[in-house]
Amino acid sequence: MTTDDRLARVALCAIGEPGDPRLLDQVTQLGAPAVLDLLLSGHRIDDLQTDPDARRAALDPEQTLADATRVGLRFVIPGDEEWPVQLGDLATAPALFRRGGVPVGLWVRGPARLDELAGSVAIVGSRSATTYGADVAADLAAALAGAGRVVVSGAAYGIDQAAHRGALAGGGATVAVLACGADRVYPVAHAQLIAHIGAHGAVVSEALPGWAPTQIRFLARNRLIAALTSGTVVVEAAIRSGALNTANWANRLNRTVMGVPGPVTSAPSEGVHQLIRSQAATLVTSGPEVLESVSAAGEHLVEVRRGPVRPRDRLTTRERQVLDAVPAARAAPEASIARTAGLLVGDARQVLAALARHGLAEHVPGGWRLAALAREDQAAGFLDSGV
Repeated sequence: MTTDDRLARVALCAIGEPGDPRLLDQVTQLGAPAVLDLLLSGHRIDDLQTDPDARRAALDPEQTLADATRVGLRFVIPGDEEWPVQLGDLATAPALFRRGGVPVGLWVRGPARLDELAGSVAIVGSRSATTYGADVAADLAAALAGAGRVVVSGAAYGIDQAAHRGALAGGGATVAVLACGADRVYPVAHAQLIAHIGAHGAVVSEALPGWAPTQIRFLARNRLIAALTSGTVVVEAAIRSGALNTANWANRLNRTVMGVPGPVTSAPSEGVHQLIRSQAATLVTSGPEVLESVSAAGEHLVEVRRGPVRPRDRLTTRERQVLDAVPAARAAPEASIARTAGLLVGDARQVLAALARHGLAEHVPGGWRLAALAREDQAAGFLDSGV
C-alpha cells in the first residue's frame, strides 16, 4: 500500500467507530483515499467522531502515526506483509449488531506478528468465571500453547485472563485483542498481564490509540477475535454473554466453534449448553480435543476412550452364559450351574473348564465358584454391564 493509503486509513480510523460496516464496506469497495476524499467533500455518514481530538488526529495522520510509534505501536494495514489475510473473510460476512467489515488497520504492540495467527485459537468466556471454568480455560490454553498454537483472547476478567495465563504457563505465545486503544490498559487490574503480553506476544486494537473502551467497541472487538483465529472455544457463557457474540461471529465466518460443558445447574454455562444443544458448537473437554477440531483432517486425532480390557471381554456368548450362573462365594455343583445356564451338564462342564483356564472360575470342594479375578469384576460392576 502507498503512504497516502496508510495515512488515509489512519484518518478514517480517527473519525469512524471501530467495526462500522457503512464506512468499512466503502473502504473495501473504493479504497481508503477515495472514501476519505468523499467525507472531506461533504459526503455524510452519521455517527462519525465529532470529538476535537479525533478530528485533529484525522487532519494530521502523520503526527498520529508518529505519536503511536513513540509509545511502541505500529499500524498494520491490508497489503503489509504482517497483515492477517484471514480478516478478509469479514468483507462478505453479514453485519451483527451493526458491526462488521474489514478493519481499515490494526494498532499493534508487541513482537508477535499478526500474519502468524492463521492457526491460532481463541478462548473466551464469562467475566464472572467459576473456579472450574478458570481452571479448564487455563488447562486448554496450556495444552494449545504446548502444541505451538497461539492463544487469542480479550484480556478481560475471568476466562480471558485464565486463557492468557494458561498459554504463558504452557510456554507459548498469547495475543490480547482490546476494545480500547492498544496503548491503554483495560481492565486496569490487568496492567501487569497486558504489559507482559505486549512485551512477549501482542496487544491488538482496531481503536485509535488513547480511545476508551465502550460497549459498541467490545462488539466490534469480538468479530476480530473470531476472524483472526482458526476456531473459538467458549468456556462458561451465560445466556446474555459477549462470548456468545464472538461465537456467533465465528460461525458467520465458517470458523470452528467449540464449547466446554459445565454443570447442568450452572447459570454461567447455560449459554454454552445452548450452543452445543443447537449444534452451533462442538463439545470439547480437553486440549487434544480442541486440537483435533481445528486441525486438518487426519491430524491430532484423539483416541476414543475405552474402559480397561477385562478377561470377560474375550469370552464367547456361551461362556458368559455359564459364568453368570456360577455363584460368587458358595460353590455349586455342575448340575445346578447347568440348570441355571439352561445347558446340558456335559456342555456346562466343558465351558467351566474353559472358564477355569481364563482364571474366572475355580473348582473347589462342593463344586464351582467364581475365581478371585471374576469376583473383582463383579464387585466393580463389569459382570453386570458387560464392559
